[in-house]
Amino acid sequence: MKLLITFRRALAILALGAAFAVPALAAESPPDADAQLVQAVMAAQAAEVAGEESAIKQQGELDPFWSAVKAGEVGSSSYPGQFNGTLINTYDPTLIQARAGWLSQVLALALFGMIVIFALFVLVNGAAKLEKGFSGVEVLRWSKLDILVHWLMAIPCVLLILTGLSLMAGRFVFGSFLGPDGVAALAAIAKPIHDYMAIPFAIFGVIAMLRWMKHNFPAAYDLKWFMVVGGYLNFGPFKGQHPDSGFSNAGEKLWFWSFTIFGLALIGSGVVMLFPEQIEPSRTASLTALYIHGISAIVITGFTVVHIFMATVLSEGGFPAMTSGYVDENWAKQHHNVWYDEIKADGSIQYKQG
Repeated sequence: MKLLITFRRALAILALGAAFAVPALAAESPPDADAQLVQAVMAAQAAEVAGEESAIKQQGELDPFWSAVKAGEVGSSSYPGQFNGTLINTYDPTLIQARAGWLSQVLALALFGMIVIFALFVLVNGAAKLEKGFSGVEVLRWSKLDILVHWLMAIPCVLLILTGLSLMAGRFVFGSFLGPDGVAALAAIAKPIHDYMAIPFAIFGVIAMLRWMKHNFPAAYDLKWFMVVGGYLNFGPFKGQHPDSGFSNAGEKLWFWSFTIFGLALIGSGVVMLFPEQIEPSRTASLTALYIHGISAIVITGFTVVHIFMATVLSEGGFPAMTSGYVDENWAKQHHNVWYDEIKADGSIQYKQG
């Protein structure tokens, strides 16, 4: 037991150190110039097409190509899509500014900020202990199929977060010590991993949503769970509180519905970006999908960090639920008493044999 406590504290200290180190390096990276470059290019194109005198005076005569366009000459394109007659595919510049600016920064903050918060919480508060200790009797909580679905969704999810961070916020997080060439090389590695991992995540994510929805409908006792923070605080009037909970507690329900709503948004926007030739979105539609993808990724990333900490560090005896499928009977009574009483009463409870 002492070894387990030492391991948890070491894990928290390492996570805290890593979380502080990476953003600190990121803060030294040079400001992103993408937004300024995009504005300059679009302004130059608009000035040439409109034939603004100021632009002509500064840059000389219009390029013959733009002069022909201005004179009404019509060209042709071999592109078969719906935008083959559009010379310049314009878009809302605020979308790419957001992607290159605050979206990237908030994504990094959602990952490293939540790691810092929960690492500090573990160091100060400690784990939620089983008041009566381990009984040695184990109760079935998840089937083998549920465990398989969980890991086939969870592993791609973690890889998508890490590769997505590299693609979206690589310059902020890694730019100061990898440099532009290093960030570009990292992105080249991350891109195919991100694309391929999106497929199993989407498939098994939707399966998980459908299979586990029945456990996550709100109940009258969920509000009290939030009021006492689920009984995870080990100080003050919260210590020793064990609010009622069904198969899923109120925190797990919040995670499930956030994952369902933003996960579907993540999948839908990802389909637009992954299959542009089939969907043929406009430039603004593509950037809107990227915008939705980024916001959804921020929410999923933050909740994923919380979920991992809760499952591995904060809840003593909780992690075996998603490895063996069984939990200690005292854990079930303390954290999910309503569910335990129900399966005990109707005779559906299954104990681990041997």
